[in-house]
Amino acid sequence: MMLAVGDLMTRDVVTLEETDDLVRVDDLLKLNHIRHLPVVREGRLVGLVSHRDLIRALARQFSTRNLDPISVARIMSRDVEMVRSDLPVRDAIYKLLDHRFGCLPVVDRERRLVGIVTEADFMRMAARLLDSVAARADDSAGVSAP
Repeated sequence: MMLAVGDLMTRDVVTLEETDDLVRVDDLLKLNHIRHLPVVREGRLVGLVSHRDLIRALARQFSTRNLDPISVARIMSRDVEMVRSDLPVRDAIYKLLDHRFGCLPVVDRERRLVGIVTEADFMRMAARLLDSVAARADDSAGVSAP
């Protein structure tokens, strides 16, 4: 059985619109304990804002003493690497590692956002696999779990 991105991804994705401002970005990141926010227009992925993008934008705003609201459209990354839900997990892991991404938005054929897979998703998967290996080792050694 091949594990696919769709098996790990978060389907209920918190998103932004291009017209949202930095205050909304900060609020959503804090409230949802996340580090990446896809930007959508009519359900289609058009960009991505990370916690790092927010910090960089706030630093620039502070250094220029500009207090005008900054829109998501000004700070979002537009060249976003995205994947399909049927991509094998192994391929997604290498994509993250090779390009040092923190997440991969998951889209359908029309670029509609259907989910997101993050480093944390892969860490949870690795922890479950390690637990499974440890349990099998304990079983084969005749050790009972506490």
